[in-house]
Amino acid sequence: MEIPILQDIVVILGLSILIILAFQKIRVPSILGFLLAGIIAGPHAFNLISSSHEVELLSEIGIIFLLFVIGIELSLKGLASIKRTVILGGGLQVAGTILFTTLVAMFFGLPLNSSIFLGFLFSLSSTAIVLKLLQEKGEITAPHGRIAVAILIFQDIVVVPMMLFTPLLAGKSKNILETVGILTGKVILVGIVIFLLAKYVVPRVFKWVVKTKNQELFILTVVVFCFAIAWLTFSVGLSLALGAFFAGLIISESDYSHQATANVLPFREIFISFFFISVGTLLNLNFFFQNILYILLLVLGVVLLKMIVVGITTFILKYKPRTIFMTVFSLFQVGEFSLLLSGVGRDNGIIPQSIYQYFLAISIISMGLTPFLISYSTKLTYALLQAPISSAVRKRLNAMRKTAEKEEVPQENLQDHLVIIGYGINGGNIAKAAKNANIPYVIVDMEPESIEKAKAKGEPVVFGDATNPTILKHIHVQEARVVVIAISDPNATKKIVSSIRLFTQTAFIIVRTRYVKEIEENIRLGADEVIPEEFETSIEIFTRVLKKYLVPFDEIQEFTDSIRSSDYAMLTAIKGKPHNPNLQHLNIPNKEIATLSVKQNNKNIVGKSIEESGMGKNYRVTVLAIKRENKYLTEISPSTVIMQDDLLYVFGNPGNINHINKMLSY
Repeated sequence: MEIPILQDIVVILGLSILIILAFQKIRVPSILGFLLAGIIAGPHAFNLISSSHEVELLSEIGIIFLLFVIGIELSLKGLASIKRTVILGGGLQVAGTILFTTLVAMFFGLPLNSSIFLGFLFSLSSTAIVLKLLQEKGEITAPHGRIAVAILIFQDIVVVPMMLFTPLLAGKSKNILETVGILTGKVILVGIVIFLLAKYVVPRVFKWVVKTKNQELFILTVVVFCFAIAWLTFSVGLSLALGAFFAGLIISESDYSHQATANVLPFREIFISFFFISVGTLLNLNFFFQNILYILLLVLGVVLLKMIVVGITTFILKYKPRTIFMTVFSLFQVGEFSLLLSGVGRDNGIIPQSIYQYFLAISIISMGLTPFLISYSTKLTYALLQAPISSAVRKRLNAMRKTAEKEEVPQENLQDHLVIIGYGINGGNIAKAAKNANIPYVIVDMEPESIEKAKAKGEPVVFGDATNPTILKHIHVQEARVVVIAISDPNATKKIVSSIRLFTQTAFIIVRTRYVKEIEENIRLGADEVIPEEFETSIEIFTRVLKKYLVPFDEIQEFTDSIRSSDYAMLTAIKGKPHNPNLQHLNIPNKEIATLSVKQNNKNIVGKSIEESGMGKNYRVTVLAIKRENKYLTEISPSTVIMQDDLLYVFGNPGNINHINKMLSY
């Protein structure tokens, strides 16, 4: 039996692989690779696709997953914390672009409804491309990154009402007020149903599913829930995309949102590729080359118009000139949601085929320009700021300061933190030690009982499978100082170690295993230390963690004594070889860095220089730095005087360091 769609899938995805491999060499986003694959495989080029209708159906599924993930990522609580930047900044940018585009389009003779719809299309920028490029440059938390993300969030939200109002612009209703009223009523009715589901049904269903500990059942539940809500909205005359967006919003407020995102992302990436490929097939190459001059002029016009509106928006928000220009160079392109919305407008007859072809060409070229302008945005901004302008204008620009500096895009403040994977006995003790030492940490677990236990104690816990890179990315494992893997599954442990090393080579990974025979393999995969249960307990794990954070010896000792009082015993430590000698955390045999507190008025130490104290001569211990009150003394010499309440950062033999610590306590 011949299956034409199977042949088409192999052809277009195989072509996409080749193009994207080439694009990766020049750091061009994958979206453009899919668009180019669609252009090549489309009817206006080599006509490699025979089942175009089936490909469009697959692209519809991609749109559903895309809106679903967007809904999950848009936390309502997070949006509330930055509502001013999102609403004011995003509102000004979208409304301003729609207004100017409408005026320009009407000037060139387009009807009002088509002009407004073009404003809809050009007001949206590419969330996928911009966020990826800003993340690669590490500029998401920069001022221009924050304002760009806020505006993109607004755009992602506003695309839903745009899709709802597009049929109205097509003039399919004689009584617009009546249609708007009916539409509003449907949205409210669906909203009530969804609220009841979110409040009373969905949490219980997911709780039952999670308790089964069946990952396939969890994935199936997420997908069915997504499609069920999409079907619900479609059945009352609304769009599938709107339902998927609502489904994502419901899950975004649950404990299962991160794992749901991790499970759905592979589906989204596959199916959304069909969407961009299907869009690419619609570009008429004959039309493109015949009108190339007009297209380039229109690209220049659209880019300049968007830059002006973004610049005015950022200026009104009172950002600095540098931030204004950096934001301008980030949000000038036409986005992927514009491509989605354009299909709705085309189906409703709002824009003629010729205008649609112009729009496709403008979108693809503007997206293609984005990586290059963002890469050179710093140099371009510097050049513009050095441009000759009047002293009065420059003084005015330099006097500008951002008034909304305190309002930032919500992010988990995880940096230089401890990651605890598994909240069993060991994980619980490590969390307790971290909290006692004021070390920032996050817990990851998939056991329902462990999650409930951690939540009851107010622990920062994430429900998720740590073998999944999406979960590791969410907990910022690439910025962690220490990762402790304390789970009982040896295969999962090895997968986690390997996944972590894809994100970071500097995090110190401590693994708890059941048997000694598992040490070698975990070390080979990238673990720094492997502690088998046959020899170790949780005391040794959190002692090493606290040492890595340079917690004073006496504080570590005090905590370990309290644990020992609960019948825990210290056993022999087994240390493995570092995963990378060039990146090891000072894994020198019989040497370590420790922090000692000078709490007592010890005449042998306090008030004496390092040379007089005999720390170097008698104990072979080197003082690296001293913390005195809120200042750090880093220029250490033999004549440096030690004062009471100093914190000494020392390097030497553990036995000698311990001897000095006892001396300081007398």
